[in-house]
Amino acid sequence: MSERQLEGCRILVVEDEYLIADDLRLALIDAGADVLGPVPTVTAAQSVLAAESRIDAALLDINLGGTMVFDLADALEARSVPFVFATGYDESAIPERFSAVPRLEKPVKARNVLATLGPLLNRQPSM
Repeated sequence: MSERQLEGCRILVVEDEYLIADDLRLALIDAGADVLGPVPTVTAAQSVLAAESRIDAALLDINLGGTMVFDLADALEARSVPFVFATGYDESAIPERFSAVPRLEKPVKARNVLATLGPLLNRQPSM
């Protein structure tokens, strides 16, 4: 990807599978983002959320080692941080209160992540 459509955006990546997390990190860096994480647990993500004054968006795996991320999603919403679920679960596993949150199915492709994050950040990705 040659376009840096996420230039300067601070993106929190919450993913417990190392290879997926690293691929997402590299794609986001390629697009110009400052990546927070990746972090593999809800506890680590909550620590980042507490420590960072600015997070522009987040990418969340729903299940992190058996712990669901919905409390973290609530905390992101409370701070008006847009987020995307990246998961192998279908939409029936997502609570109704998150029905409007974009969901990307794993395996997640970098171009889909960028195409989904761009509009959340009021940026139009170019393909």
